[in-house]
Order: sequence, then structure tokens, then C-alpha cells
Amino acid sequence: MGAIVWVLLDPDSPIPLYHQLAEALYGQIRAGTYAPGDRVPSEHELAATYRVGRPTVRQATDTLIQRGVVERRRGSGTFVRRVPAQVDLFSLGGTLASFEAKAISVDARLVGRTETLSVNEAGHPLLNREAVRVVRLSSIDGEPVLLERIDFDAERFPGLNRLPLRGRALSQVIEAEYRLRPVAADQSFAVDHAGKRDSALLGVGPRAPLLRVDRTLHFAGMPAAIYARMLCRPGRFVFAQRIGGSPHA
Repeated sequence: MGAIVWVLLDPDSPIPLYHQLAEALYGQIRAGTYAPGDRVPSEHELAATYRVGRPTVRQATDTLIQRGVVERRRGSGTFVRRVPAQVDLFSLGGTLASFEAKAISVDARLVGRTETLSVNEAGHPLLNREAVRVVRLSSIDGEPVLLERIDFDAERFPGLNRLPLRGRALSQVIEAEYRLRPVAADQSFAVDHAGKRDSALLGVGPRAPLLRVDRTLHFAGMPAAIYARMLCRPGRFVFAQRIGGSPHA
């Protein structure tokens, strides 16, 4: 067991305390503070440490159980499960997750500079708004497999274009800087063909069929705050995302 670093919970945050606690424990598990097979502190110990009620602790551990991160053993306590690492939807290290082998290294890089622009594309959820655009390309074994264009409502995320994003998970940036987490998403799928530039980035011909995924993320009181369009070379992988603590394939 590694050194324990306690994270203070923020009672003024719009994120519920149980969710903050679940994320704090999950971060300690990912950091190796609690290794697979280790027993996590009891509800009484966590309640005393984080100064919350035991119902809040129970909700937090239930959340981690639902994620498959920990398991509750009758009469023994709660223990860390042996589960593969996950890659979240916003990670700049790669969106691809839930591979069949679940041991494939994904290399992701930003394409061009993060820019602010006026959205004028018909049908775009951020039409007639200013957006901060991030473009990234993910590869497996040197082969490009996923190209993403992610647009953030510039009014909802002021200063995002000035933040250091390289090497950081976008979900963590949004939580840390804006105290926000998505609460819902709309998603659609289609078979598409990339333009000349996107085809070159993905290493395919201009008429090669690609899976196109359009995803709009909603936050509490902030509908359609983030829009992502993904162009995927099919055949090698599946997608996974986690929104609001629930897995979605």
C-alpha cells in the first residue's frame, strides 16, 4: 500500500459529496495507494476522515462497486478488484477503450493548435456560438484509427484555449477548472467518408468507409455544451465511455 494522500471534499461544489468521495477513492486506487486485493477503509473510518455521514460513504462505495472497481465481502469489508485500466472519454492520452485484448497501447496526439472559432455549420449543436476546438489523432501500433474534433462552448468554458491541455485528461480539466461533469449525452452513428485532409491523417483513401460518431454532451443547466465528431477506422476495436458513473459501450 502506498502513501495515502487525503483529498478534501468541497461541500459547495455542484458535484454531490458521494461522487467526490468516489472519485477520490478511485484516484487513490489508480495511483496504487490501494492495490488489487487491498481492503479499503471501513465506512466508519472514511466517514471520520472525510467528515461526511455514513450514508454518503455507502453511496460512494456503491458507485465504485457498480463500476466494478471494488467488491464488498460479507463480514470482511470492501476490497479492490483486479480490473483492467480504463481510458475515459476525454483523455488526451486516447479515447479508445474497452479493447477486446484490453492491453493495447494507444498513442494520441493533438493535431494543430487549439483554436477559438465561430460555428456556422448547419446542424451543429453550437451553431452561431463561439467554440474552442481541440483536434486529436489516436493510433495503435503506429496505425491511425481515430480522429476526433471536439468543440467546447467558449462562453461556458472561458479560458480553455489558454490552459495547458497536452498530456492532460480533458475530463479532469473540466472538473478541476470548471467544477463540471456531464449529466447526459446524445449520440448518433453513421457510415461516412472523410475529406481529403482527414483521410490523409487517418491513412485511408478519400472513399474509404469510416464509422462516424457524433456526440453532444450536456451539463446541469448547460445543454449542448460540448460536441465531438469522431471518424473511426472500424474493425480493430470497440468504444467505451463513462458518463455520470455509468458505462456505455
